[in-house]
Amino acid sequence: MLSKEGFLMYEFTDIIEFFIEITNNLRKKTLALHSPLEKLVLEASRNNLAYIDNRRDAYQKYKHDLWSNLNKSWLKSQGIDERLLYSKSEQFPDFLFKVTKQGGKLSCGNLLELKDSKSGSIASFNSTLPTKYKSLEEIDIINSTTLVSRIAAIKDGKLAQIENYHAYQRRVFYLVRTYRDKERVKISIVDASFFETIPKEHLIHQMFLNVLRAHFQRKEITIPPETLKQVEEALSHITDQTIIAASQIIKGASVRPRLRIMAEVHPEGNPHSTFYPEISEGSFNLILQASPYTKQLEKRLCSEISDLEVFSVHHKRNGEHIVFQCRLDVG
Repeated sequence: MLSKEGFLMYEFTDIIEFFIEITNNLRKKTLALHSPLEKLVLEASRNNLAYIDNRRDAYQKYKHDLWSNLNKSWLKSQGIDERLLYSKSEQFPDFLFKVTKQGGKLSCGNLLELKDSKSGSIASFNSTLPTKYKSLEEIDIINSTTLVSRIAAIKDGKLAQIENYHAYQRRVFYLVRTYRDKERVKISIVDASFFETIPKEHLIHQMFLNVLRAHFQRKEITIPPETLKQVEEALSHITDQTIIAASQIIKGASVRPRLRIMAEVHPEGNPHSTFYPEISEGSFNLILQASPYTKQLEKRLCSEISDLEVFSVHHKRNGEHIVFQCRLDVG
């Protein structure tokens, strides 16, 4: 039986192997830090993807066919219309890895979202608030469609028939690049925990509370402290992004409004900012929250990647994180 630490390692074995493969490709110079992020992913992930959002470019530009070895007529019977096979769906996430099974439990199947920027800032989170874990159930509600889960289930085959498949909590990672076209370029696979410094539920209700307070201030409204406390207590129950993201039925309205929460990264939450000078220009990194199993991971990665630098950075808002860094010649 796997220990807790052992199982946690298996949670993101797909990301570890993905990091190793990209590092090898960069070292061999078959790819570069300036290469399209989609190409970096597709070249390194091989046949380990359960979902690709931009299937059109994957097939036409990078010769990666998500549907290889699958009968097109059968796919249609599974609800995947021909027009969806090689299209760009613009859903969250950009990529989803296949699940595996370890110790009788689902593992891997992690999410990867791309963040590419010409400047030193990280592109905004336009689809969803970053959290360490997300399930297919949550993804379907955020996207207002089941497309991602339907495609993933087809690619995951028999494992998708396991009872908790759609509720299974998958790790979330971001492939972040800053200074895309410059020598100062940095690329990192970042554990979403780096961005989730307070619980999402607290963040959501505080956001609505801030909006309310701003309206009171602008309209010069003063209410008794007791009433304000009751309002704050009521707003504290607005915590579920899946409910917020769902279309609302309003009596008498001919439209169904829905709220889409976007987020910008605070400079202290940007691992490529000047707050973290240890993360070098011209480097490729894997950034994980410090834990007992990062020591095990260090042994494995250092045995497979020569000249790998391993160090910790102190997140100004979220504690210690471990960085596995590969420095590269930017030419």
